[in-house]
Amino acid sequence: MYGVETQVPIGQPLRTSSSTGLSHGSSSNLEILAHGDENTTEYRIKAADKTGSKPISLWHDVTLVHVDPATDRPTPYLNFVCEIPKFSRKKYEIATDEVGNFIKQDEKKGVLREFKKGDIFFNYGCLPRTWEDPTFVHPDAEGCRGDNDPVDVCEIGAKIVKTGEIRPVKILGILCMIDEGEADWKVVAIDAEDKWAPFLNDIDDVAKQLPGTLEAIREWFRTYKIPDGKPPNVFGLDEKFMDKHYALEIIKECNHAWKELITGEKERNMDQYDVAVRGLVRKLSKSNLVDLAAVDDDEHPTF
Repeated sequence: MYGVETQVPIGQPLRTSSSTGLSHGSSSNLEILAHGDENTTEYRIKAADKTGSKPISLWHDVTLVHVDPATDRPTPYLNFVCEIPKFSRKKYEIATDEVGNFIKQDEKKGVLREFKKGDIFFNYGCLPRTWEDPTFVHPDAEGCRGDNDPVDVCEIGAKIVKTGEIRPVKILGILCMIDEGEADWKVVAIDAEDKWAPFLNDIDDVAKQLPGTLEAIREWFRTYKIPDGKPPNVFGLDEKFMDKHYALEIIKECNHAWKELITGEKERNMDQYDVAVRGLVRKLSKSNLVDLAAVDDDEHPTF
């Protein structure tokens, strides 16, 4: 029934007595700051606590489940960290291998990267506290391992979300893209406050209410690397967008993988993997991992 929010089981409320004080369920106590000169390799977009006590990792310190700042209770929504606003083309991303995990513009051989295809037409970013494990091959991912990044999100609301901004979103579905031999899941979501949000509760609703949207997302990802001289991307699962339930299972798996990463459990059990894969895991920011390993796992909401 349209207008009725589909509830998602999300576990226990957050506790506020964190030993590190770094658990942020929304953007209410955060501010986004730019450092360095824009259009340079040194430029960073950073999140910080409004008290100025410590920088905030947009990957590790923001909770996966959105928390209502007024009640400090979990909501049915997940947090979306925007990296690339809609109608723009600079390829901003969370620097997972840098201390602090600030947002930077991707580069190749010192040259800042943009989408040569043109502006992206949806807000693009990721889910915090998720990790696509490069040692894990999902049975539906055409034999490909995870891409070593947080789970990507295509947010289809009308608002242009700024780089570094955190928004609560409704999860609607997911697409399995195969990018240069790696599984690169693309979650489809909509801002919880968007005017279409009450009418979109699953992937079929997107197809019915916003016809052409899903096809356009798939074709964007299929072709966006062609101007760089690369072949079209391919997709698993017969190129189908899977439903909300399937998407939440993928997100749950990637949240579990993130917990193994930040506690050091993953790195302690890497002996059976090849040198290249071990290097990917060890390249990630160690200072964040040390800080977060001390946090009580009860403070991470579960599904």
